[in-house]
Amino acid sequence: MNSSRWHGKLQLDFALQDGTTLMTRSQGTAPLKIQRPFYPEGAEVCHGVILHTAGGIVGGDRLRIDLQVAPSAHALITTAAASKIYRSNGQEAEQTIQISVGEGACLEWLPQEAIAFASAIYRQNLRIELAPSATWLGWEVTRFGRSASGERFTEGTWRSHTEVWQQGKPLWIDRQWLEGDRTILDSPHGLNGCAVVGSFALVGRAATPEIVEKIRRLWTEGQSAGKYNGEAGVSRLISGLLCRYRGNSNSEVRSWFRDVWQLLRLSYMQRSACLPRVWQM
Repeated sequence: MNSSRWHGKLQLDFALQDGTTLMTRSQGTAPLKIQRPFYPEGAEVCHGVILHTAGGIVGGDRLRIDLQVAPSAHALITTAAASKIYRSNGQEAEQTIQISVGEGACLEWLPQEAIAFASAIYRQNLRIELAPSATWLGWEVTRFGRSASGERFTEGTWRSHTEVWQQGKPLWIDRQWLEGDRTILDSPHGLNGCAVVGSFALVGRAATPEIVEKIRRLWTEGQSAGKYNGEAGVSRLISGLLCRYRGNSNSEVRSWFRDVWQLLRLSYMQRSACLPRVWQM
């Protein structure tokens, strides 16, 4: 295989055994692997950290992650670092993620942000199958261009396609597509001059108007205090809720999403948010 092209796979299974969520299967091929699981908040929730050992994604890469959470288990998955999607040689890089969450189980899918370099060509397909009473909570944050060095995403293509299904019915389908072009980058219907976008969804649990209002207040109170400067929105889904962010700061969207995560965890899981240790490095 050409060393500059990766066809990596990672298969992970989690199951609840005697009150402990265990990683019962971990099979991977380079460049994907997972660290040893750990339990910073007790035996019921298993934390896992996915590593991409090649350091970044290039055109022609094909990555696949298959993840199953058995009934009543609870897993939290993040990544060891921000993902870098490098300038393409003309080929598309693709990542496919298939997730199955069993009855009464919960998966928190919380990867660190991705950085799409100018001229990157990238597609991500994420599909989640939820059993009755299962919960999926996940976010995606992307920075377009290496803003610190003045780079903008004026060329390239980025696609993100997320689907959440339950018993053959769609609960949430979200298709995002950005073509590198100054007009789209600057349009109020595009990025409006911003470099960072984020989506955060909870699916599988009904969202009350009160919860939605609390999340909106988190943002407006943060704005009033000078904590937030971007744009944000919150809406209800068929079975859950969705938060959107558009701005210029990774730390800003991180802060807001973590505040929302804390509120949702307390409201739906009766436990405080427990930051993965890799976020604190």
